[in-house]
Formats: sequence, structure tokens, C-alpha cells
Amino acid sequence: MSDKIIPIQAYDKPAGGFGSLRGTASALTGNGAFPALQTLVHVNQPQGIDCPGCAYPDSPTDKAVDFCEQGAWAISHEATPKRATPEHFATHTVTELRGREEWQLEAIGRLTAPMLYHRASDTYREIEWEQAFKLAGDTLRALDSPNRAVFYASGRSSNEAAFPYQLFARAFGTNNLPDSSNYCHESSGDALRMSIGVGKSTVLREDFEHAEAIFVFGQNPATNHPRMLGDLRHAKLRGCKIVVFNPLLERGLQKFTDPQAAGELLTGGSTPIADEYYQVRVGGDMAALTGIIKALLEADAKTGGLLDRDFIADHTQGYEALADVVGGQQWTDIERDSGLSRAQMEQVAALYAKSNATICTWCMGLTQHEYAIETIQMLVNLMLLRGNVGKPGAGVMPVRGHSNVQGDRTVGITNRPKAEWLQGLERVFGFAPPQAPGLDAVATIHGLLDGSVHAFTGLGGNFAVAGPDSPRVLAAMSRCKLTVHIATKLNRTHLYPGEVGLLLPCLGRTEHDEQAGGQQFVSVEDTASMVHASTGRNRPASGKLRSEPHIVTELARHTLPDSKIDWTSMGRDYDVTRDLIERVAEGAVAGFEQYNANIRQRRGFHLPNTAALRVWKTDSGKANFAPHALPQDSIMKRARAVHGERVVCLATVRAHRQYNTTVYHDPSGEVDRYRGVRNTRKVLFIGAATLARLGFRDGETVNLRAASLDGIERVVEGYRLVAYPILGDDVFGYFPELTPLSSPDLTARGSNTPAFKEVPILIERPPARSAGQ
Repeated sequence: MSDKIIPIQAYDKPAGGFGSLRGTASALTGNGAFPALQTLVHVNQPQGIDCPGCAYPDSPTDKAVDFCEQGAWAISHEATPKRATPEHFATHTVTELRGREEWQLEAIGRLTAPMLYHRASDTYREIEWEQAFKLAGDTLRALDSPNRAVFYASGRSSNEAAFPYQLFARAFGTNNLPDSSNYCHESSGDALRMSIGVGKSTVLREDFEHAEAIFVFGQNPATNHPRMLGDLRHAKLRGCKIVVFNPLLERGLQKFTDPQAAGELLTGGSTPIADEYYQVRVGGDMAALTGIIKALLEADAKTGGLLDRDFIADHTQGYEALADVVGGQQWTDIERDSGLSRAQMEQVAALYAKSNATICTWCMGLTQHEYAIETIQMLVNLMLLRGNVGKPGAGVMPVRGHSNVQGDRTVGITNRPKAEWLQGLERVFGFAPPQAPGLDAVATIHGLLDGSVHAFTGLGGNFAVAGPDSPRVLAAMSRCKLTVHIATKLNRTHLYPGEVGLLLPCLGRTEHDEQAGGQQFVSVEDTASMVHASTGRNRPASGKLRSEPHIVTELARHTLPDSKIDWTSMGRDYDVTRDLIERVAEGAVAGFEQYNANIRQRRGFHLPNTAALRVWKTDSGKANFAPHALPQDSIMKRARAVHGERVVCLATVRAHRQYNTTVYHDPSGEVDRYRGVRNTRKVLFIGAATLARLGFRDGETVNLRAASLDGIERVVEGYRLVAYPILGDDVFGYFPELTPLSSPDLTARGSNTPAFKEVPILIERPPARSAGQ
């Protein structure tokens, strides 16, 4: 982005509409990615290409177009004609590349050949594939313990890559398998498993057609999964009530013009989405849910008939404890912590009581807090009170981001494997897998920082930048004995190679995959547990690219030369891998029977969700009410006790021109359409009252300092304050630029997910320059 600042102006149009059409056109033309035009017609179609842009479910019925603007950007950037060739790396040192912004690294283009870091010249140099595999294998075998190695997986990798990857790690001798879910929805999985026995969505996409109410917590569909707005629009038009809880007024949840609805588009019409929009405080959702439950219980005590007593009696346990705990919470405390009035929460309770089928959806606005698990369990408590789990048009839906983050977890990418999964591996492959839990993402960060992790292998992702304390973690990566990155493009984590630093380029999701066993396809699992095929069609960006399954299995073969596992067959024919998944999953994961036959069905197949069937795989054998009192302690309270009342609460968010840590460059200068930001990402959104209280003015340039509790200084400089309609002392800025302010000690209790939505910071004026400066 240029340094030119254009005044930030509120976006007064509906989300979607011609803005999205222009954005899609910009993606396809500005990037020169004309192959994407041919690719998009196959995206999210039966037996087509699964969009790498998000994990929102595909349409259950035929649609001529089922991609969105954000998907078009993801596809066009994968299909870019730009190339990061060995010649490019020869003329640009790693140190020089570190000075570029995220979007500039992305814009270099597709990696074309395997590379090895050459320390003397500070450059990556081309290496033959066989040499790369041997070097990685030799270095891994030389470690003094398998637990010195970490095998990280991004949620974009397919089942056919993820399964041999987790098998490789466990055959090597470790459960150090952190993944991108550790950074985002780990809290959801943990909370749901304890409450209803399964850590996934109980909702299918067709349930949106039958819901009478939809509650949306802590998410921004217009930027992160725009196809969801189409479902919300259709629900609203047939009379469904939509209630939003979000500290920010997100345009897409206020008003939306469907780019695929010609009548609405051409007449300049739009559809209001939220019937009620509640600006909770950051981290205030738990208190808001407590208030809604309290109001519902009080109303039921007066009138009766508002709770599903039969469902509570037959399918749950712990109702009395919940009623006691919630009844003991004071309305003044609930109002203070939530930022909502008692009347507002009573209004939500009344609306909820009238709905016979309610869906609750959420994203990282709930999961990246200290009390994330407790918050999500209170949400489930609300749903259980009226039997809104396990019936049409109702259920809980954590909306995942990465396109196969859920599938990777299903086929074994986890540092905490189930005993049944390990037993399956032993039964099928004849070795005893390690039993002790391994390192998750944040534990890996601690291991890198304290030097106990010596080797890092990444199946995709931008690990160090996506996590907290990124500058320190990047520096620690370069102290490793080995770093191996399997990737399509260069990112910042790759620029901190270890003693042996390998960069291994792979095929993208859209590219033709020809192996010794013929043309291959992969499979992925979406948010709704639908598993479907994805077949690449585009010509590979380079003849030297290899598929992820091939790279993974060759790394394993060269690391474990005495292994009896047939790695080669898995890399050559993905049917072999799917047969093995089916065998291992027997007794561990239901639904993989006849995997190879079912994945060839037009729309794939659905993995059954026990909670959706009202079968509760919990310790009690029932759905568990999980009562939680309002927290008496918090990250913010502890920070203010040390640093004073000038501490504010930072929540990181994505911009519109962004996919996770991937930042796109729009030639028009657009950065974040619906928040009106252009030409810069160095902004901090702040409420007018907080500006006044702290003595700053709109547009002022400031530095941001973490209100650290560990004594480590964390500062980012040169941020522009932007007055924005925000209540309380909450402020917002962009991920990943602000991850340097977050300590790895600030995590959700129980899940260890970084608390990126609850970072205590101080806003400071830059030091005055001396006369000679």
C-alpha cells in the first residue's frame, strides 16, 4: 500500500451489489489471472473445484454460480501468471525480502522450484527434489528426540495430504501436530464436545431454509464468508428473524444486495438483514447470553411454556444447576459486562421464545477470548433450553475459515488424538503410535522461544505471523536446525529459515494433478461435515511443482527408510489413501464407509453428527448444561491493575482485501470497503468517547504498546486513529499486523487459543523529535 492517505469515509451502500461485482472484476483483471475466468464456473460445483477461500458449505441444490467475491480473489491469486522463480530469489536476499509488506510478498507470485536457503549469500537457491527430501530426512533423524520436531498443518490441505502427514509424524514418534484450528476454533470444538459430545456444526445449509430465528455472534460474513449472506437474505425474505451480536456495526449484517439477484441488483434495492443489532462489549457475549437466559427463565417462571421441558428431561442433565447459577447473577453486573440493557436482553429472550427453530452461528468473535469456552457453553445452554439441537431448522454452527480445517482434524491432524484413532493406526499399520499429547500451536511457540523445538515442518500456512508475538517467534524460527515449508507462495514465515531451510512448492487446489496412478482428485470437509471431491483443472504454474500428498509421502519415505508403510502408493494414487482412512476410521469416526465410492457421488457424502441425531457422546450420555457465573477476573482487569485506566481492549479483525494472513493488493487502493479504508492498513478504530477520554483526536498518528503482564516490551508504530461508532473502551485493528502486541500467555482458558480479541494495549503519542532530527 502507498503512504498516501485518503480520508476514511463510512460506506453508505449495502454490502454486496455492484461493489462486489466490481471487486470480482478487479480480482480477475488487476491480477492478470485470466485462467481464473475459466476456473470460476467450476468452483463449489458438484465434482468441481472446492474454493480455498472458506469452509462455508456448498449449496445443496444446483446453482449456476456458487462463488463469491472473496473466492474470486483467492482463485485469481492462485492462478496468477506471476512467478517467484529461482532467478528472482538469486537477486533478492532474504534480508531484503523481510522489508516488504505482506501484500508485496504475496504479489511476487507462485513458487516454481524447490529451494534451499544458502546462508553465505542470504538467498534461497534451487535444489533437486531428491536432494531436498534426503536433506530433510537426514536432519530429522539426527534429532535427539522425535519430540524436538513439530509438524504444523494449515486447514487448506486436503484429506489426502493431511492423513499421510499425521501418519508421518506419529510413525516418526510424536504427536506434535499443531494446526490452524488451534488459532481459531479450538475453543468451539472443546466447548461443544463437553456440552453435546461433538465438536462440529449440527447445522446443514438447508437448515437455513427452515429456521424461524437466526442468532449471529461475533462474525462478519460479508468479508469472511459472503455466501452466508445469501442464505441470511433468503431466510429474512421468508420471515425469519435475524439477531446480531457484534461490537462493530458490520455493513453486511445491516443491509445486503445479492449480486446474483438481478431484480434487486438492477433496481438498486437491498434487503435489511438484522432485525435487531446489539453492540455488545468485546468479550461481553458471555454476559449477554447470561442475561438472555436469565430473562427467559424469569419469563417462564411467570407464564410457563417457554422451555422445552420434555427435551430437558429426556436429553439433558444439569438444568437445576444452570438455573441456580444464572438466577444468582445480578442484572447490574450483567449490564455492565455485556454493554446491553436489561430491556434489550429481555427483548431477545422474548423473540427467542417465539421461535420454534433457532440457529446460532458464530466465528472468532467468540473463540479468541479468555473465557471463550465458557461463552460458547452458555450459548449451547440457551439452545438446549428450547430443544434447539437436533431438529430441522435449528442447531449450533461454528463457521470455519480454512476450507478443510475441519477435514484435517477428522483425519488425525491434532496434538490430542483420540485413543480410538491411535488404535486404528496401530491396527492398520502395525506400529505403536505415541500416546502422550503433543504440542499445540501456542505450546509450539513457547517451544520455539525456549529452544526446545529444533525442527519445524509446515504443510501450508504462515505459522509465525498468524500467531501471537510474531517478531520474537520469527526470530526463534531462524534458530531451528530445520525448517521445511510446503507452499504455493512466499510468505513472511518462510523468510526466517533454520540452519537447514527448505521451501518446497506444491500444486494449488485449482491445478491438474497427474500422478503415476493417473489423474487425481482430493477431498475436503466443509463446516457442515459434507465431504466432497475437488478436481484441479488448470495447468500447473511450473513443471517442477509436486502435489502435497507426493511431497508429504516422499518426506516420510526419506525420513523413515526402514518403515513398513507403503508411502509411495499413497503419493501416487489417492484412492489408496482414502482406503486407508476408511480402515483407520472404523470404530473412531463414523461415515467413512465406502469412502472411495461415496466421494464419487455427485455431491459427496455427509459425516453423521451424533448431536444432530440427539445421540449424546458425552460422559453423562446426555447433553450437558454447563453453568458459568460471570468472571470476577479478566485479562483487562489484570492489565489495568498494573498499567492503569488508560488501558484499552484491542480486538483484531480482517480487512475486506484479505484472506487470513494473505493480504491482497487492489490497484484501486481499496483495503476494507465496508469500513471505508483505502491505501493503508495502519489504522486503529476507536470510539469518540474513548478518544475524548484519552485526549486524542480523530486522524492523529500514534504508537501502540502492549499493556504486558510478562515484562516484555511489544510496540507497533505509526497508526492512524479513526473515530468509529464503537461503545466503551474497545478498539479494533487489522490482523496480522497487530499480532506483535499479543503475548502467547494471553489465551483462552482450556483451549489455549490466542486471545486476539482481548489484547490490553496503551495508545501513546510518538516521542517528540529533537531539533536536529
